[in-house]
This record gives sequence, structure tokens and C-alpha cells, in this order.
Amino acid sequence: MTCAADEDDPFPADDCLFAETFSQENQYILAGEQLKIRQVFGANLGVAAPVWEAALHLCRYLEEQSVELGGKRIIELGAGTGVVGILAARLGAAVTLTDLPLALPQLQANVSANMPPSGWPSLPPTVLPLSWGEDHMNFPSDWDLVLCADIIYLPETYPLLVETLTHLCKNGAVAYFSSKMRKEHGTPGFYDECLPSRFKVELVHRDDKQNINIYRASLRTDQ
Repeated sequence: MTCAADEDDPFPADDCLFAETFSQENQYILAGEQLKIRQVFGANLGVAAPVWEAALHLCRYLEEQSVELGGKRIIELGAGTGVVGILAARLGAAVTLTDLPLALPQLQANVSANMPPSGWPSLPPTVLPLSWGEDHMNFPSDWDLVLCADIIYLPETYPLLVETLTHLCKNGAVAYFSSKMRKEHGTPGFYDECLPSRFKVELVHRDDKQNINIYRASLRTDQ
């Protein structure tokens, strides 16, 4: 088999990477927008491959609480398939979607597939690599919102994530987190101990059936 990459693709993916993979496309109606989200399985994407229920919960919460997204500068961390950030962009936000480099081709493909027929209402979403605690200083701190859907599952990353969030939110950004509360991954401890070390944290929604919590956080000013 010959491996090839599209030189015009900003995130060219070696065809061999996807040789033993399969993809699935799902359609979602969120906040009145129809999104087509492709999920690639078996390409070593791991947790970046699927649309997690916590991401859909966050989308619905933002709609139900009438959180203003239009005209806002938004960054999504660990965007995965991009469903949350893409919805925000469809609703008029200027969005930057970030994840580890391996996840970017799938993310970029979903952004391209969901451009409205009349074009993006604000700027086209930007897709960039971001490794927490390493290259966050390459990003500005003038965001309005930081969105995080089901990214709290590796305890060794928690201090790096807090360091990254502190930089991104230092000019007043509000962060929203949606998480399945996995005790085996120390997820409750992140919200009870790690995040409150630098942030004021408020539980704003709880789904007992799905065991999903949504939190709103802002950088503490008493430090």
C-alpha cells in the first residue's frame, strides 16, 4: 500500500495511520444547529475519537442557560471531535479549538464539514495544538470563555491543566467544565482540591443518571 498525504491540507494525515480504522458520522441538533460530527476509531486517537456525553451536556447547558456566545472569544481545551467549539462558532463566537497534535486532523475535518452554507458568522474556527503546561504561553489571555468537556481523567495532567487555565483566564475569562465524575480517575478530587487552589469553582448542573457535573470557574483574586 502506498502512503500519501495531501500537501494542501494544513494537517496532512499519513494514509497509513488510518489503514486499520473505521469512521462513523453522527448528526446532532444542538441549539437549533445541525452538526455532522465524524468520529475516527482505531487511529490511536483514544479518548479524542468519540463524542462524549459530557460534551453534549455542555452544549445543552449553554443553550438552556442562554449563555451568550455570539461575539465572544472562546478557546476549547481537549476539543476531541470539536462538537462544543464548532457549535459555539456556528452561534457566532470566534473560536480556537485545541488538542494534542494527533487529534488535529479529525478536528480540522469536522470544522470544515460544519461550515454553514453562508459561511461562518464570525471568524472561521482556528485549530491549534496545545499541550497543557508546555506551550500554553504561546496563547493569549484575552478570552471570554474557556470550554472543557470530559478532559478530567488523568491525574498526572491536573497540575498542568491548572497552570494552563491560570494563564488563559488571567484577564477574566470564565471556564466551563463538563465531566463524568469518575472516582477511579480522581475526577472529583480535581474539582474539590486541585482547581480550587487557583479558581473559584461553582457546581452549576448535576445529572445523577449520567453522573455528569457541569462547573463554572473563574480565577481567584484573593491570592
